[in-house]
Amino acid sequence: MKRYACVLLLLISSAFAQETYDQLRRHWDYDKSAPLDIKEAGVQDREGVKVHDLSYASPAGDRAKTLGSAAGRVPAYLVVPQGKGPFPAMIYAHWCMPGSEMRNRKEFLDEALVLARSGVISLLTDHVEVRSGFVRDQSPLNVQQIDVLVQQVVDLRRGADLLLARKDVDPRRLGYAGHSCGGESGAVLSGIDKRFRTFVILAGGASDDLMLATPFYKQYRQKIGPDKFDAFAAQYSWTDPGKYISHAAPAFVFLQYATDEPVVKPEMAKQYFAMVSEPRKFKLYDAPHALTPEATRDRIAFLADQLSFKPPDPQAVAAIPALFQPPWPNPLDQPKPKKESDKK
Repeated sequence: MKRYACVLLLLISSAFAQETYDQLRRHWDYDKSAPLDIKEAGVQDREGVKVHDLSYASPAGDRAKTLGSAAGRVPAYLVVPQGKGPFPAMIYAHWCMPGSEMRNRKEFLDEALVLARSGVISLLTDHVEVRSGFVRDQSPLNVQQIDVLVQQVVDLRRGADLLLARKDVDPRRLGYAGHSCGGESGAVLSGIDKRFRTFVILAGGASDDLMLATPFYKQYRQKIGPDKFDAFAAQYSWTDPGKYISHAAPAFVFLQYATDEPVVKPEMAKQYFAMVSEPRKFKLYDAPHALTPEATRDRIAFLADQLSFKPPDPQAVAAIPALFQPPWPNPLDQPKPKKESDKK
């Protein structure tokens, strides 16, 4: 039986390893002709900058089976500067850190407001996992994990559709910044959507191949069961961000990583950087996963250069609040899936 499982695993791995890059990209396809169906809940005036609270439609298809009402509509802020444009545009994707009050579209709102005063329009979306109606599948390996990533990437691509449909947006100056889970989505996005001029990946998007070699994932693999874990990893190997960020060119990618991380250690971050296509930039910060105000300053300066807008007032940048770092949960302490006998 054990020999049969090993042969089966080799067959599965071989089948998925044969996918060409064009075939890999098709996993992230969506209906580009579907209506965005933008609905606005309200708008605030922030000293001349308009912050629109809205949502837009994004195709979910079969993914709605595991994502429920969290799929299909994307809550977002659209931050619009004064003037007629055409403006450079940004898409911001927040982190998914448990215990953080900024585990939502508010994480980058202060930064987007500062950029708006330099004539940048920004879209800040809520991740699938923080939307109303999302119920996490607590089993260690499940299809919902895959559906969340695919839906998130599709939602971001629809966000680019929304921005580029506006007459006040310059289609040649579209950028992206994503933190942690937002960084993972951005790494995939960088290789499949060539409308973006630049990407900033904050402490996220590390290669699955590198992750699987860490002591943490080796321990996790043993806990789950090597055969089960390996089969799942092989079946969904196409979700590996490293397969895509190596194809980000001609977009310029800036990686911002932290020294104080439980899994993605500095050496791994440097190995991941080596996988990124040129042009690229890397900086390591003496910080936890939340990063630092220095990273914020560097990111804004980089975006101003890449998207050709006037650098914001340094005092305004310095006033952007630092992100608080909650304690890390232990992912190995997941509840075990219930047995059929326990459900009765």
